[in-house]
Amino acid sequence: MSKHSRPQKLLAEFAGTFAVVLVSAGAPVVAAPGSLAVAIAYGAAYGASVAALGRISGGHFNPAVTVAHWTTHRLGLIDTLLYAAAQLGGASAAAYALRLPVPASDAAVAALLAPPALASGVTRGPAMLIEAAMTFALVLALWATIAGRARPRYWLAGIAAGIVVAAASFAGTPYTGGAMNPARAFGPALAAAQWAYQPVYWIGPLAGGVAAAFLYDLLFRRTPVVHPQTAL
Repeated sequence: MSKHSRPQKLLAEFAGTFAVVLVSAGAPVVAAPGSLAVAIAYGAAYGASVAALGRISGGHFNPAVTVAHWTTHRLGLIDTLLYAAAQLGGASAAAYALRLPVPASDAAVAALLAPPALASGVTRGPAMLIEAAMTFALVLALWATIAGRARPRYWLAGIAAGIVVAAASFAGTPYTGGAMNPARAFGPALAAAQWAYQPVYWIGPLAGGVAAAFLYDLLFRRTPVVHPQTAL
């Protein structure tokens, strides 16, 4: 269990999510959108954040990961809400940090910084399934390396999560933008005032993350465990 205070954990979640969104949303400006380079940048940012800050907050940086902790009794309701608020705050700060320096006349760059969107011909139902599948893989990778361990290996979790995020982003970007993180969609949407498809980027990842957490517990948890932090 982390011995860090709640403010320290929330600051770590804010900073880690800020880094993840700053890199993942900003990468398409310097590399071709949907390219392998952009996917690797996203994965590297997420993995580095988990490795560097995971020992403080648990390394969520994604509301879907946090909700998966809550539904499997690894995090209390108050901490879940505070973690999500810190993540959305970090994502929003990153999105504004990217957009504010862009001249109003530079529509091309502004378009590259837009929130993820569905490709032409992709409807909401299949898009939610794609986002759910990607987030399922991410949460399963995190759980396999840190859940139920007396000394979680956050460096290994960072590597595993980074690889999964990079691969899933590269595969999913042509269809949904490869977000797999409600904060990744929310921050740019707030900064750009573009709210289309937001339910896709919340329902899909939340469902996928919860499913992965329950599957992990079904497969690996031997006895029920009630963590002290589940108490409100």
